[in-house]
Amino acid sequence: MVIKMPKIVKQFSIAGKFSLVFIVLVCFIAIFAPMLTKYPWNQPTGASLEPPGKAHILGTDDLGIDLWAQICHGARNSIVVGIGTAVIACFLGTLLGVVSGYYQGVADLVITALIDILTSIPSLPIMVVTGAFFGPSIKNIILILSILSWAVPARIIRSKIISAKQETYIKVAEGYGAGFFYITYRHFLPQIFPISLISFIKLISRAIVSEASLSFLGLGDPTSKSWGLILNYALNFPGIYFTDYWKWWIIYPLLCIILLVLATATVGREFEKILDAKID
Repeated sequence: MVIKMPKIVKQFSIAGKFSLVFIVLVCFIAIFAPMLTKYPWNQPTGASLEPPGKAHILGTDDLGIDLWAQICHGARNSIVVGIGTAVIACFLGTLLGVVSGYYQGVADLVITALIDILTSIPSLPIMVVTGAFFGPSIKNIILILSILSWAVPARIIRSKIISAKQETYIKVAEGYGAGFFYITYRHFLPQIFPISLISFIKLISRAIVSEASLSFLGLGDPTSKSWGLILNYALNFPGIYFTDYWKWWIIYPLLCIILLVLATATVGREFEKILDAKID
């Protein structure tokens, strides 16, 4: 199945197109953050808790650090964790799903058991425990989220491979001596690529929420900046809701998280709707 992205994007609804533009904008901000901010994200450059104004368009935190600079650099963490987790989890899910569906037997039993375990246990407590054990760093967060996220795409792809394996052209190819790698590359990949693409986009959304949750709980990387960490510091400020500080210190990073998650979820649904119609 050949997927032409420009044609698919043209079929997006207005909400889908706006969501895609927002995601591109966040990626642009993440890449060019140093050029878009005149203040460093980790050094005081103004008065403590200065409200939004000409000097600091989104205000400052309790240390006088520019909030716009923090949000721009925090976008990097969200994008890196989201895409990094999605790439690893989607690769593992696709690989193990194909192996499980094609070979079945002992390999299928082991992989299916792992899938059942990972999809039945609550992920947040596991993330909190493993995050506290391995330590707060971007690499560890990506690794933990990847391990906990590959099971869902693996289960879907496994079912697809089991169904595809019964097709006549697969049996003919096997009869002519075609091996696992040839059949996977020539026949399976074109069928499962749309599934993997949809899973990839959904995993980005889930990873962004998970990273924000860990950072909000104080398990994020303290040497970097993320939207979840900004919220964590803000909510730990004494009497934050008895002042006007929450209006910029909490609202802006929270809005960024909500909008990015909604945007990725919307784009994922648009792809799913269009590609499912093509598959059917």
